Parts: sequence; structure tokens; C-alpha cells
Amino acid sequence: MATPREIKKRITSVKNTRKITRTMEMVSTAKSKKISDRVNASHPFSNKIKELVSSLASLSGIVHSPYLRRPDKIKSVALLVITANRGLCGGYNSNVNKLAKARVAEWKKEGVAVRLFIVGKKGISFFRFAGEKAEKTFTHIDDKAGYKDAEEFANLFLELFAKEEVDAVEIASTVYYSSASQKPEVTRVLPFEVSKDGNVNDMIAYEPSPALVLESLLPLVVKTAFLKAILEANCSEQIARRIAMKSATDAASEMIKLLTRGYNRVRQAKITQEISEIVAGADSLN
Repeated sequence: MATPREIKKRITSVKNTRKITRTMEMVSTAKSKKISDRVNASHPFSNKIKELVSSLASLSGIVHSPYLRRPDKIKSVALLVITANRGLCGGYNSNVNKLAKARVAEWKKEGVAVRLFIVGKKGISFFRFAGEKAEKTFTHIDDKAGYKDAEEFANLFLELFAKEEVDAVEIASTVYYSSASQKPEVTRVLPFEVSKDGNVNDMIAYEPSPALVLESLLPLVVKTAFLKAILEANCSEQIARRIAMKSATDAASEMIKLLTRGYNRVRQAKITQEISEIVAGADSLN
């Protein structure tokens, strides 16, 4: 049985741990709120861009853009996996990594070559251990990442697609639906899913022409898609860390209660034993 001093030392240790987890929970709460505001603020712009492209979809047959290429058969795919640089966020990283690994296996089963691009140290170490070679890795994406980083990714993959080095581009990341719902998903970025039912609105004047407007909007749609993926992944990471740290804080509080109860029992037993020894000593003197 542990001595009262040992139990007291353990209680102090758990209390210190609880302070750390509670602080991390508060930091993650503030960061998730800030990033979720950015995610919600970006929705009107991205939705309007999609709406505009959809209205010009009927022009896809006459617009000569390398970004509208639709290969008859997919031979090579670029997969961007977005994970975190840090842990302590529950199953956030493992869920994305498992989904991405399954997607890679699915493509390889179909005889498609997969070019892997990984964001985050957790994803890099996972695929290195799994024996999957990444073509390029990124560790500079954090909660401060924004349009500049999205533009960097968009330019990289647009160039690969335009040069016909890859036939499709996908993103494996955690999609943010609300503060209570985030799910790991694979999102197709290229080629564009262009509907043939779209019609140019005659009530809107496009300058210099609808075809040129559509052509100039295509890269912007891809950049917006990458920005959305980065912001939602970062927001989901902070929410997952907040939940994990809250669970850790609650577990620490419960452990402190149990240890305090055990400490009181041991201390009470020791006091009782000392009293019994005193009484026995007094009886022997009599």
C-alpha cells in the first residue's frame, strides 16, 4: 500500500497535469472560435464563385482551358493529405491518415499511380512507417495559414494537371460542418465536375465575354477549394484538441477525487493504528 506522502505527491502531480490540460483546452477554444469565424466568412465568396461558374457551365465545350481537361481514363492521381504537426487532439490525425491510406490502396487496386503530397508531421510519420513514399511534404501549415498557402498548393496542382502529369487531384482532410460535426473526407478538386445543364444568364452582362470570364475563374475556384480545405482542417484540429483536453481535464479531476479519498483512508488508518498503539502502551504500564 502506498504511503500518505506518496499519494500526496501523486495528487500534486495530477493537479499540475490538470492545469496544463485546462490551459490547452482554453487556448484551443479561442483558436477554434477564431478559425470557425474565418471559415464562415469565406463561405459567401466560395458559394458565389461556384454559382457563377455553374451559370457558365454550358460554355465548357467552347472554352479552351487546360483546367477543363477531362481524361478518358485516369492513370495518375495527386492526393494531398492534410494532418496536424502536433498530437493531443484525439483521433483527428489517425482518422485522416486511415482514410488517405484506404484511398491510396483503392487507387492502386485500379492500377492508378498515386503521387502523395502530405501536410503535417503526423501524416508524414504515418506514411513513412506505412512504407508509402511522399513526393513532397509540408510542415509550415498552422492555424495562421490562409490564402497565400492555398494559392501555393493550387498553383502546384494546377500546373501538374495542365501539363497532364496527373489526371486527377484530390484532398484527404477533415471537413468542418459545424462545431459539433467534423468528418474526414476525400474531396475531388480536378477535373471539374461541370454540369451541362447550366445556362448563361441573359440578364447579366459579362465583360469581355462569358467564355473569358469562365476561363479566368477556373484557377480561382481551385484556390478557393484549397483555402476551404486548409481552414476547415485547422478548425477541426482545434475542436478535436479542445474536446481531448476537456476529457483529460475531467479525467484528472476524477483521479484527484479518488486519490484524495485513498489518501484520507490511509491517513485515517494510520491515525487509528497510532491511537491503538498508545492505548496498548498505556494498558501495559497499568
